[in-house]
Amino acid sequence: MKSENFETIAIRTQTERSLHKEHSSPIYLTSSYKFEDAEEMRALFANEKEGNVYSRYSNPNTSEFIDKMCLLEGAEDGFATATGMAAIFTTFGAFLKSGDHLVSSRSVFGSTHQLLTNVFSNWGVTFDYADLDKPQDWEALIKPNTKMIFVETPSNPGIDIIDLEFLGDLAKKHNLLLVVDNCFATPYLQQPIKYGAHISIHSATKYIDGQGRVLGGIILGTKELIAEVVGFARHSGPALSPFNAWILSKSLETLAIRMDRHCENALKVAEYLEKHPKIKLVKYPFLPSHPQYAIAKKQMKQGGGIVTIVVDGGIEAARKFMDRLEMFSISANLADTRSIATHPATSTHSKLTEEQRNEVGIEQGSIRLSIGLEHINDILADIEQALA
Repeated sequence: MKSENFETIAIRTQTERSLHKEHSSPIYLTSSYKFEDAEEMRALFANEKEGNVYSRYSNPNTSEFIDKMCLLEGAEDGFATATGMAAIFTTFGAFLKSGDHLVSSRSVFGSTHQLLTNVFSNWGVTFDYADLDKPQDWEALIKPNTKMIFVETPSNPGIDIIDLEFLGDLAKKHNLLLVVDNCFATPYLQQPIKYGAHISIHSATKYIDGQGRVLGGIILGTKELIAEVVGFARHSGPALSPFNAWILSKSLETLAIRMDRHCENALKVAEYLEKHPKIKLVKYPFLPSHPQYAIAKKQMKQGGGIVTIVVDGGIEAARKFMDRLEMFSISANLADTRSIATHPATSTHSKLTEEQRNEVGIEQGSIRLSIGLEHINDILADIEQALA
């Protein structure tokens, strides 16, 4: 049975059953594979035949996870990595060489910023940052040696959004590779490839797992582009473990229902906090007050599970609020079943200068709220008492 429905694809896509006729996919904890004869070994290593050679290259569990994600994201092929940052590093490493230039959204995860400023810059790759809320400035940054446009949308933690269709047209006009970090939206809420992105990246550690258990990442795109990714990754070795791939593939079975609740809870939290006298600012894609609300409504199914706020009173007020939270976890992670509060300026984005943080809207009073799956009354009650 073939289906175009997200939930059915996520649940029913799996590896071919073994002779044991298992209902749920088993875990293939093997580092290597047996060949029928010397000729099969030769043919597999020569890429004349498809099959598993070594689990750094492929494994039935990672293959199942990739197959599901390709169907859900609208991609032709993919490569699964050990972490989300491994996915970003592998993508940059596969396509950027000394002398190339990159245009990136200024609002990127702290470790992505570190890769651009302290790693790839040492290898002769230059970059310019552009603001998500100033699309008119992007084209002027493109140079003859520009190779790639990289963007997070929604961004972390500012929840800024850019029109993916605009970026797709811009990339096509200048023959550039458009890479989108789709982590916050997940394929359930947004499919960048549909709008012209060539590659979509996820930190599967976040909503795809959704329960704070394992690390993982994935790179999705055309067969031609993923072949270049695989060529780099097979030798640099950022492969996802079979166990983690099994967890992530099983987690996809509940992604839709989890995201529905994350989004429902997050919108209610955002609406509540927008009216609170101690909150200076609330950013959430599906609030009409969000600067890119119309774009979010166009390209996202719902607003996601992250709400970013600025507490009136700066860092001391932010610390007081976080320390008074009783149910929320204080953690640097996000996208868990459990609600989490993070202070980006002193954690995930602490390596940025204060000027750089201000440029992407991270104030001393900024707090990123990852809204979980607890009952909404309990979530709101904890926030209310912490702000009292």
